[in-house]
Amino acid sequence: MFTIIGIVVVFGSVVGGYLMEHGNIRVLLQPAELLIIGGAAAGTVLVANPLHILKQIVGGITGVFGGSKFTKQRYLDSLKMMYELFNKARKEGLMALENDVEEPEKSPVFSKNPEFLKDHHVRDYVCDTLRMAVSGSEPFDLDQLMELDMEVHHHAYTTPIASLSTMADSLPGLGIVAAVLGVVITMGALGGPPEEIGHKVAAALVGTFLGILLCYGLVGPIAANMAKSADEENAFLHVMRVVIISFLKGTAPIMAVEVARRAIPGHVRPSFKELEAACRNRAEVPAEAAAASA
Repeated sequence: MFTIIGIVVVFGSVVGGYLMEHGNIRVLLQPAELLIIGGAAAGTVLVANPLHILKQIVGGITGVFGGSKFTKQRYLDSLKMMYELFNKARKEGLMALENDVEEPEKSPVFSKNPEFLKDHHVRDYVCDTLRMAVSGSEPFDLDQLMELDMEVHHHAYTTPIASLSTMADSLPGLGIVAAVLGVVITMGALGGPPEEIGHKVAAALVGTFLGILLCYGLVGPIAANMAKSADEENAFLHVMRVVIISFLKGTAPIMAVEVARRAIPGHVRPSFKELEAACRNRAEVPAEAAAASA
């Protein structure tokens, strides 16, 4: 939502200021310049990236226009889920989790959290780690394994961001290309009516304008937003890593989730009472927690 508002503010401010100076809006409508810049930019992305990265770029851009997946409520639900799972393991032993991690869709614990099951990477990250724990792996080894998984996933997530940033950096240069072509056309029109020459010069300058505006007002900020989404997912995986390793080292379930709560970024971190209420089922999570996650 805020992404759309921001784009409207950027373009509205530029066009509004232009109109305040009595500019003619029709002069800015240069489809040929936009085709040169946009088409060339899209072409450079196609040349530089394989198909799977192109799909990630499209998916990342689409995700920018939605809200964050990692809200306070999701953290609460996830830690409550882990608390219930660890309580089961503490009472019945780690082997009791085998069916849960092998078939999470059928697990009585995991099935309470549809968002967890829907996010296949987080689901596999948690279940694969617990599967190794059930098989007898040491907490230290699992900690290194989870760290490696986080690094690989974060690299894969940031690769399309780097590609989109490269595209943004190329837009001012492509705007100059469009402007140079406009100058070439203008030179061919020398000797004609002054109005025609003026129109062609204006069209050439619009190419430079569009290249800079699209770079710093649209594509660049979208890439920056995608980078923040990658950081949010990495922070969530880190919290899952902390809670699992804490429990496997012998920490009580309630203490393990409290340690993980301290690892949650401040703007979505639930309070101690909110987490305790969620885990103990003594009361519903306060309404302000749900409102903050909206």
